[in-house]
Amino acid sequence: MNIDQLKATITTIPDYPKPDINFRDVTSLLQVPEALRETIRLMCEPNRDSGIDKIVAIEARGFVFGAAMALELGCGLVLARKPGKLPRATRAAAYTLEYGENTLHIHTDAIHAGERVLLVDDLIATGGTAEAAVELIKGFEATLVGAAFAVALVDLPGLAKLSALSVKVHHVIEFEGD
Repeated sequence: MNIDQLKATITTIPDYPKPDINFRDVTSLLQVPEALRETIRLMCEPNRDSGIDKIVAIEARGFVFGAAMALELGCGLVLARKPGKLPRATRAAAYTLEYGENTLHIHTDAIHAGERVLLVDDLIATGGTAEAAVELIKGFEATLVGAAFAVALVDLPGLAKLSALSVKVHHVIEFEGD
């Protein structure tokens, strides 16, 4: 599948979860096995020889992409979750979304100093969640190799936020606008 075919598998839902938001629903991509397989392959491609120790996947759709990428790259998977979802001691970072606020948590024993980590999520938009994950990863004194997203909303500030943090970002599909 080419990029245009992958992009066509993503459903856009206008005015969700609030007016003037165009929600890019990747769950429709997940329903097409060839699209999922090719998206995972393309998300992994720049990091195949990067010696990744762990993937940090952001709740919840990031778990799908992160788990598949961890298998493909032969590395561990760390879940970055919302409050109250992880059973052991955690580190936390607060963030703001385009339509709310929340906190992201990672188990305190999930990442070790010096490990090479790749951040993964389904989509980068305003970048608040990814920025919180970057803060958490750096707090472990790990090496953040980069971030990989299935989709980037290129007119929103997320890519610029990560660039300002010196994070190398890779995405497969992009949409203009919001």
